[in-house]
Amino acid sequence: MSVPRALLFVPADSERKLAKGADSGADALILDLEDSVGAERKPIAREMAAAWLGARSAGGPQGWVRVNALDTGLTMADLAGIVRAKPDGIVLPKCNAPADLRTLDAALSALEAREGLADRSIRVMPIVTETPAALFTLGGYGGSPRLAAMTWGGEDLAAGVAAKSNRVADGTWDDLYRLARSMTLAGAASAEVPAIDTVYADFRNEAGFAAECADARRMGYAGRMAIHPAQVPVILATFSPTAAEKGWAEAVVAAFAASPGAGVISLDGKMVDRPHLVQARRILGT
Repeated sequence: MSVPRALLFVPADSERKLAKGADSGADALILDLEDSVGAERKPIAREMAAAWLGARSAGGPQGWVRVNALDTGLTMADLAGIVRAKPDGIVLPKCNAPADLRTLDAALSALEAREGLADRSIRVMPIVTETPAALFTLGGYGGSPRLAAMTWGGEDLAAGVAAKSNRVADGTWDDLYRLARSMTLAGAASAEVPAIDTVYADFRNEAGFAAECADARRMGYAGRMAIHPAQVPVILATFSPTAAEKGWAEAVVAAFAASPGAGVISLDGKMVDRPHLVQARRILGT
């Protein structure tokens, strides 16, 4: 199963928003048990998330679940309530280090065995920059068989450093958050998984959102998380390869297939090497 380009957050305790999210066109819904759900409604949210996952039909969006962070004491109850419904993936917030991913991996393996699911059939996408300490661990996530992608967050990071805002006057990210964004991209590449860009909170600023999506794709991000259904079409349009990009990628793959031992080939008067082949295969999803 491919990593989704557009992932829409939906509070798991809102029947209306769950229904609206399913019709949004998003590749995946992230059923949220964390920030958008009050403490008293978290048990209800777990039940509603499991019910939605169990009732979804083939051809609909993937179903991911953002659990509560490991230091809350709620993560295991979240997992116990939803693994039986076979989510496609888990989003782990406030992931401080690769050790947190290993803790989650062990818990999921035990629950998969309990429910008769294939071991490591549930993938994980950690949010890896929500605490200041996490910024110093981004190169160590390689090797986890569950790791599907990596993403980052700027809101909790701002709180962690007591920032008044994470953006400057023109609406772009301040220095620390641009660093976190870049380091997440590098960390994901090091781990050989896609990087997914974080949410854009000002969902009414369509121009700003579109510009930042274009910037993310130029950088190398493979998709983006959304907080409003109106953001989904922009993400899908931005992170889908154009006809010209597909044509270039097909030509690169065909050229290397015709010369399998070559390290460098000439294509349309330009030199193309193996890194271009990797990029072409990524565009084509092969």
